[in-house]
Amino acid sequence: MAIHPIEYRYGTEEMKGVWNEETRLHKLLCVESALAKAESEVGLIPAEDARTIAENIHAVSLDRVNEIEDEIQHDVMALVLAIAEQCGDAGKWVHFGATSSDILDTATALQLRDAIDIMGERLHRLLDLFVRQADLHRETVCAGRTHGQIGIPTTYGMRFAIWACEIERQIERMDQLRPRVVVGKIGGAVGTQASFGEKGIAIQKKTMDALGIGSVDVANQIVQRDRHCEFVMWMANTATTLDKICTTIRNLQRSEIAEVAEGFGKKQVGSSTMPHKRNPIKSEQVCGLSRIVRGMVEPELLNNTLWDERDLTNSSCERIVFPEACILTDHLINLTIKIIDGLEFYPANIKRNLEHYRGLNMAESVMIVLAEHIGRQEAHSVIRDCAIAARDGGRDLLDVLLEREEVTAHLDSDEIVAAMDPYSYIGTAIEQVDAVVARLRTRT
Repeated sequence: MAIHPIEYRYGTEEMKGVWNEETRLHKLLCVESALAKAESEVGLIPAEDARTIAENIHAVSLDRVNEIEDEIQHDVMALVLAIAEQCGDAGKWVHFGATSSDILDTATALQLRDAIDIMGERLHRLLDLFVRQADLHRETVCAGRTHGQIGIPTTYGMRFAIWACEIERQIERMDQLRPRVVVGKIGGAVGTQASFGEKGIAIQKKTMDALGIGSVDVANQIVQRDRHCEFVMWMANTATTLDKICTTIRNLQRSEIAEVAEGFGKKQVGSSTMPHKRNPIKSEQVCGLSRIVRGMVEPELLNNTLWDERDLTNSSCERIVFPEACILTDHLINLTIKIIDGLEFYPANIKRNLEHYRGLNMAESVMIVLAEHIGRQEAHSVIRDCAIAARDGGRDLLDVLLEREEVTAHLDSDEIVAAMDPYSYIGTAIEQVDAVVARLRTRT
């Protein structure tokens, strides 16, 4: 019976496949086979026996490994014994000179590589969607907001361009951390490679080359966890980017704003009791689950503070942190792709909110024009007084401005009306968006 929501509610089959028991066993077997091959190439074990191990190792079953572990209470030794059973006399060379973490940490690197590849592909898809939306809405002028209050105009193209650039930075961070994270080791009990003699460095390099991953420069019994910390923090950072984006979408879908909304299926139900509801449930899920991903940061940081050459406090923790953080982060990226791809816009509401403030949001524009005649500080004071009078009196700012001699003495009515046009006060927004779109299209 399924218990954890990851089993039945959250996550993609691709990412779950990276972390299931069968895949884990396969990666462990690949490491043991690569190790035997490397050892044979430097003359530490017979080449014929290494070939026998390679030919028979994948006959090992998960059931058999678990059966042995139940008896001896050691996961890697159970793996070694299960392999040896399949390899006859050559089985005596399985795991020769290695310590458990050599195999475990290197197999983890293979899984992390696959997980990064999956999330990277999805992030590029998301980046492409943001670029498309930025281009499509490059001239969609809307109310800007600071502190939750309406400010001067911006454009939806700007919003999407900003998000696109942030996703690009997350992709860059991912690419930068990959060579630091996707590394394995063959160092023996405390990292000195004493069990391999003078051939230890060559064995480690040949093993990792065969697996297609990097090697540590130096390690104790384990790959140092600052590498994994960086990866988990990257996932938390990426999840927080998605949280920010979806928080904005949730706010913009509020009934009193209603500028955009998540797509809503023909048979979708918004509420069990209120038939009219269209709730931003996907965005809410992104915001909620991002909290779980961020919560993985501290446990993984603490996994770096082990005793001496190592202890085992990281092991049980990482059995949860790595799969959960990867599955949930991948799920959040995939969910955000669906949200952005199906996002609906309501132009009438965008226009209504832009004009909702009765011109008060254009006070800066008038101030800038007036400042050319009387200076910035005095212009700010004059327009501030006009804005207060308009707000307190429930009037349009334009009407108040046209009555004020401090304004009309320097600006005629056409100049004031022009300064009050929100569609003309977006600065270089379109040019900025166009530059971002042109640059990022080469990455998508």
